[in-house]
Amino acid sequence: MSEAEALAGELEVDLGAIVANWRDLGARHPSGPAAGVVKADGYGLGAAPVARALAGSGCRHFFVAQLSEGLALREALGHGPMIAVLGGFPAGADAGAALTPVLNSPRDVAAARAAGLRGAILHVDTGMERLGLNAAELTAAGDLSDLGLRYVMTHLACADTPDHPLNAAQAARFAAAAEALPGVPRSFANSAGIFLGRDFASGLARPGCALYGINPTPGLPNPMRQVLRLTVPVLQLRQVPAGVTVGYGATWTARRDSRIATIAAGYADGYPRALSGRSFATAAGRPVQLVGRISMDLITLDVTDVPELAQGDRVELIGPQQTPDDIAARTGTIGYEILTSLGARYRRRYLPA
Repeated sequence: MSEAEALAGELEVDLGAIVANWRDLGARHPSGPAAGVVKADGYGLGAAPVARALAGSGCRHFFVAQLSEGLALREALGHGPMIAVLGGFPAGADAGAALTPVLNSPRDVAAARAAGLRGAILHVDTGMERLGLNAAELTAAGDLSDLGLRYVMTHLACADTPDHPLNAAQAARFAAAAEALPGVPRSFANSAGIFLGRDFASGLARPGCALYGINPTPGLPNPMRQVLRLTVPVLQLRQVPAGVTVGYGATWTARRDSRIATIAAGYADGYPRALSGRSFATAAGRPVQLVGRISMDLITLDVTDVPELAQGDRVELIGPQQTPDDIAARTGTIGYEILTSLGARYRRRYLPA
């Protein structure tokens, strides 16, 4: 390890755990395979290494959000697996890239027809009120058999709230829409939707967050394996007498003679400033409190009770003791946001699948 690497945070990504989660989700969805959703650079963990691990384990369907992501993923994977672009793209923009556009509007359908495009995915809106053709637009589109659609899909709005009435409404609306497209395979469940039962089964599930260890069943034990561990080095240790403040705004005052560790991470690295004074790290296997304000590049910890901790040692900010879901709960957000905010300054290390 170089000197520069020794001073950087390290994000350890367990590709074997991601593959295990994909297999588990596929087993829970026996009506058809599970895709790998790797948008937003694999939820912040690295789309190329994640997708290569999944493809090497048999995954043949991938979803990204934007054309640029699809082009990069095709380069990483080579020819073979389907790579669908959820946001769609202009007809002809994928020349030579063999990407699959998702058609989200009547205009997309008309453009696909004009270009003679075949093999797209049609998105119908069943209650998200975001992208997709609504029922009236689908009827107006008429016979779509000339498009040779690979799948018809919809997106669940409330799958992580199993008893929400919109789930059943969307299932009924999607069934009706799919009936108008005989012979076209369906793609329905997202991560949480896989756990909703047979009414949400289809020819292709599209799990995203659950692949990366986020709990797809909030309020219940997490059935997924954790996939990442974030460790950062101690840059400096200092003795702070009782009564002395630490950090911006002097918001924390030592109540005893204390030993303070400054570590190399901050909100510029995706560790939310809102966690100031409300979270902890793990040092030498023991929890240590974050004290003072989290700044752009630095965090301070009270390590008084870990006397063996030395400069250069690493502490864990995310891992088994504190998952992305745990951090999200403390900041009033979701684990997805924590993952996708993890900064580019972290050195990423991949454990093999």
